[in-house]
Amino acid sequence: MNAPAAEVTEHASRRGGGRLGRKALRGTPMASFPTLVRNIPAYQMVPNEAVELIHQESLAILEEVGCEFRDDEAIALWMAAGADVSETRVRIDRALLMELVSKVPPEFTLNARNPERSVRVGGKNSIFVPMYGAPYVRDLDNNRRYGTLADLQNFHKLAYMAPALHSSSSIICEPMEIAVPKRHLHIIHSALKHSDKPFMGIVTSRDRAEDTMAMAGIVFGEDYVRDNPVLVAITNCNSPLVWDATMLDAMKVYARHNQPLILAPFALCGASTSASAVGAVAQVNAEALAGVAFTQLLRPGSPQIYGQFMVTVDMKTGAPMGGTPEAAQMMYLMGALARKYRLPWRTSGFHVGSKLNDAQAGYEANMLMHAAILAGANYIWHSAGWLEAGLTCGYSKFATDCEQLVGWYKYAGGLPFDDFKEAMAAIREVGPQGHFLGTQHTLEHFESAFFMPSIMDFNSYEQWKAEGAKDHDTRGRDKARNMLADYEEPKLDEGIADGLEDLIALREEKLPDSVS
Repeated sequence: MNAPAAEVTEHASRRGGGRLGRKALRGTPMASFPTLVRNIPAYQMVPNEAVELIHQESLAILEEVGCEFRDDEAIALWMAAGADVSETRVRIDRALLMELVSKVPPEFTLNARNPERSVRVGGKNSIFVPMYGAPYVRDLDNNRRYGTLADLQNFHKLAYMAPALHSSSSIICEPMEIAVPKRHLHIIHSALKHSDKPFMGIVTSRDRAEDTMAMAGIVFGEDYVRDNPVLVAITNCNSPLVWDATMLDAMKVYARHNQPLILAPFALCGASTSASAVGAVAQVNAEALAGVAFTQLLRPGSPQIYGQFMVTVDMKTGAPMGGTPEAAQMMYLMGALARKYRLPWRTSGFHVGSKLNDAQAGYEANMLMHAAILAGANYIWHSAGWLEAGLTCGYSKFATDCEQLVGWYKYAGGLPFDDFKEAMAAIREVGPQGHFLGTQHTLEHFESAFFMPSIMDFNSYEQWKAEGAKDHDTRGRDKARNMLADYEEPKLDEGIADGLEDLIALREEKLPDSVS
């Protein structure tokens, strides 16, 4: 149902996907959509019997084959819990596994430094999150080059200004000019300074995760971040069936602070899984469940996100492929399993293989986002900027993705009937051979009735040519430029801003300039 513009930024605890405000629909900077509440059915591609078959086979994998946990503390925790442990191989009884998985809450609130930007994750709620981890950018002049801190700051600004993005992510692109041991400090500082939306943590070492929590503690308060989710961090299982020490260290830091982790195998299907979509899902499900269960050994009841990143590989070259029908089908299976376990779950939306923001990118993105929405995903990552299998973040792609997310938000919110009576009255008012442009109903609803993109062009050929004959990619870069020109920083309290600067300076004194 539709709500006035003033309600678009209301606190997410209201839990309304609600009616889109006029300001947000126009894409005006600073507007923000609340958590998307999906008012359309989740689509299940296979019968319940097939879901149960995959579930049972995943349990059998963990009981019979087991999963590697390459960390002494993790092994000690599994032994204490009663798992069958042989060196680093952990075989988990299905009853123990499902008892641990059942401790994860089906929904949680992800808190932002601006409470109006806090969101709900799980159940019928969905949020859109920009991409993560690109070493390259495709810049405002359409050049492909290494990312910089200035680029990262720009992407955090764009994420803040995009109404349908619910998070600023963190490493949208790598600031390659900053030394790796110190890079995480500037990434998190940028996410906290340039946006007041939720953000993502760093997982590449225990120290970096601890630094992330220290910075979050300065912004939110140390006591607050011990118990309240303020960020999401991604941990990847190394398929097949290995949770390594780096990921386990990050899990320990974040789970013990009650911060949600995405437990997501990184599967190149056909290379790190069998060359079978259903076989790949059975393996990935086992890997994800093992990770979810481990977090509950660290802190029972901590919020977590069941996850997957599954792309097929080109069997001719071994290169990862985006936007394939099999990737979409696997999303539907993972969604059905997540509902079975009552777990919040993550997938990816606009992760494409195309090098440019072109027709291929559009085809791939639509295939994947449609599956993500209809499969009922809660945390839809890589929803803005992704190009070239994640190697590049594009300014144009970021802007055009953000515009498309407004459309997907409306699509998943379902068809409102709140003005149906007034629409029928307008038909009686106009009668045959009239038009509706001047009716009261049209005047009240013209701004919010339909998706009205500003980057896509629907003008006549003559008008399009007169305005420069710009293609979609060019218009996307223009949009990104204009958004950055309009950006206004959501200021941190002066004491908090100083505290972050002081922590960064202190840590940079102690950290080396190169990885040993």
